[in-house]
Amino acid sequence: MAERGRPRTFDRAMALRRAMEVFWEFGYEGTKLTDLTDAMGINATSLYGAFGSKEQLFQEAVELYGSTVGSATERALREAPTARDAVEAVLWGNIDAFADPETPSGCMIVLAATNCSTRNRSVGESLAQRRRDTVTALEERLRRAAGEGELPTGTDVVAVAAFYATVLHGLSVEARDGVDPANLESAVRSALAAWPLLVQEPAKSGRTGRG
Repeated sequence: MAERGRPRTFDRAMALRRAMEVFWEFGYEGTKLTDLTDAMGINATSLYGAFGSKEQLFQEAVELYGSTVGSATERALREAPTARDAVEAVLWGNIDAFADPETPSGCMIVLAATNCSTRNRSVGESLAQRRRDTVTALEERLRRAAGEGELPTGTDVVAVAAFYATVLHGLSVEARDGVDPANLESAVRSALAAWPLLVQEPAKSGRTGRG
């Protein structure tokens, strides 16, 4: 028996990618339904039929961002051989994405729902939780390093994770404000130069980061 109803005539994955970029650029509340339908190349009926609601579409877009453009942090924490290397890869990898001229600037997780009204509180809270998850992931990587003897006894891993997460989120805001990428890189080098002090480790000679 043939399936009833008209088949979808659009590429769902491509439509979701375009929706992600609209939400990333304008934020959840700043994005109108017409912004989404124009970018996705579909009408409102098709949007709701494929994604359920604006909020459900946004949550799918956030998941897509986290698994693609916004994956630098998770990848660095998983793959880098040391905690120091992981923090460095987190910062450099993210500013490359934040300042990419081919995509909206900054981080979608930081910027897309920072000022939601009461009726959209769940959207703001979901992204706030994702930002807290980033801090937790940093803490866990640092704790592992401490347990393996990479970090000196007494290192305050909570404080170190909070510091680098704050730097990371600040870089996102600076990128959205149009700060010169060279200044973002300078900020990263300064943050990495603070590592020996933060982990109670004697400073080492040589270059820190790029340049």
